[in-house]
Formats: sequence, structure tokens, C-alpha cells
Amino acid sequence: MTMAILVSNMQKNSVRGFQETEPLARHAVSSLERSCKTGFADGMHIAPPSRGIERIEARFHGNGFSPHRHDTYALGLTLHGVQTFRYRGAGRFSNPGNVIVLHPDEVHDGAAGTEEGLIYRMIYLPPDLIGAVNGHRTSLPFVADPVVRDMRLWQALADILCDLEHEPGDLALDDVVMRVEAGLRRRASSRVTTVQAAARTAVLYARDILEDCCREEIRSEALEAATGLDRYELARQFRRLLGTSPHHYLVMRRLDRAKQLMAASGRLADVAADAGFADQAHFTRHFRKTFGMTPGRWIALRKNAR
Repeated sequence: MTMAILVSNMQKNSVRGFQETEPLARHAVSSLERSCKTGFADGMHIAPPSRGIERIEARFHGNGFSPHRHDTYALGLTLHGVQTFRYRGAGRFSNPGNVIVLHPDEVHDGAAGTEEGLIYRMIYLPPDLIGAVNGHRTSLPFVADPVVRDMRLWQALADILCDLEHEPGDLALDDVVMRVEAGLRRRASSRVTTVQAAARTAVLYARDILEDCCREEIRSEALEAATGLDRYELARQFRRLLGTSPHHYLVMRRLDRAKQLMAASGRLADVAADAGFADQAHFTRHFRKTFGMTPGRWIALRKNAR
């Protein structure tokens, strides 16, 4: 099957819903006969989480996200409209059929490039999963061009993004991760570096501490004592393997917990305290810096998808 046919099928399914069950499709039913400029409401559908992976479909007009960064690979498929964003100091755009590849910790924004609006699907893939494919023996692959035409990578992403209603099975997910990892290394613009076994062990141990104690205040001295690396060497090796700093990794785990609590209709003040933030204002600042919107807008977009 050609890419053009695959894109067309995903576009049609995205409007009417895969197998007529996509929740976002409800907002398009009453306007299918209108032009595509007004054919759908802004909204965001978030699939059930699986092994730390987040999958979404976003639909919006105008500016969708202010500049932000997260600690995952953001890999997506443009389905409808023109996807525009700034990345590494330059303006970028993507049309249907392209693959979006954003590296962890790189600042970017997002907008619809035309009045007809934008629909895309995205998977936020933890670098930990990409690194695990080769046993965390090398640094992460870096793809300099964030918009690529790659049929094999497109198909791997389509396989994991086509059904947002159900959690993928372990075997299916493992297969996609391996294919995505191969695509990233195939497209990588620089050589990866080898990570020594002692550094690898130290980083993965620090990762586990940050995950297990994300609601607590973790000091650099504690990580130094636990890993045997000084704070600066740990930070360098941590970024090579996991794409971000220990501090940002800790904040992201708190934000992951916060999103779970928000999805369960928690009050924002309670969410902030339960996730480990000093107060609601502290939580809101970090949320906006990471996701490009306020917690209130995130909640509203999720409600619009129902």
C-alpha cells in the first residue's frame, strides 16, 4: 500500500473515528457537510497509557502550544492541514505524509499553518525505551531534521497510532519500539558515542531513585553517594542515555503524576501538593513550560474530546 493511500485512510478515519468509535469524531459528525475549515472542534484525545508511553490526537485552529520542552521523543504524523512549529531556531512545517521527529529536551511550539486547522497524532516515547533496544550501550540517536519522509518510520508510527482506544499488547509495542529505534538511528545526523558500563549502571540507578522518590526533594549529594559519580559527570552521562538532566527528569515524573490526578478530576491545588510541587503556582509554571499550555486548557481540551 502506498503512503498516499495510508495517509488518506488515516485522514478519513481521523474525521469519522477509527471503526466509528473515536471519541473526537463526535465533534465532527454534525459538521461533516461543512468545509474542512470549520469541520471539527479543537480538542485532544489521550489514549490509555502504556509503559510510560503517551499517545494523543490533537485538533486545533491557530496556535496550539506555546514554546515548551519535554523529556521524551515526540514522534508524530500530520493527518490534516499544515503543521507549523519553531524548532532549534528555525520555522518548520509538515504536510500529511510527513513524520515529525522531535528530540528530548528541545524547545518547540505548535500551530495550524492555515485556517482549515490541524489534525495530527503523536506518540511521546521515553528515551529509556529507545536506549533499551541496544542495552543502553550508546548515546541516544539525534535526528537534526524534525520533518522527514520515511515510509518505514511512518508505517511503524501508524501501527501504534491507528487505535487510540485500546492499550497495545506487549509484543506489538516491542515491535514498534524496535522499528522506531531503527528509523531514528537510520536518520541520525551524528555518530552515537559508547557509554561505559559503570556510567550506564550509575545512570539507570539514578533514574530508579528519581522515579521512586519523585514526590520528595532529592539532593545532588544523595545521588552522588548512591551512584559513585560526581554530580556533573552524572548529569553528562544522564543526558547521553536519557536525553535530559536529572532535575528535569524528576520534574517530569511529578508532572506525569499530576496529569493522572487531573484526569481523575482532582482539584489543581490538591494535584500540585500530591505530585510534589510547592504550590499551585509552582505546578502551573512547570506544566506550561513542559506542555505549552496551562493545566486549565489541558483539562478543557480533554473534555472537548469526549
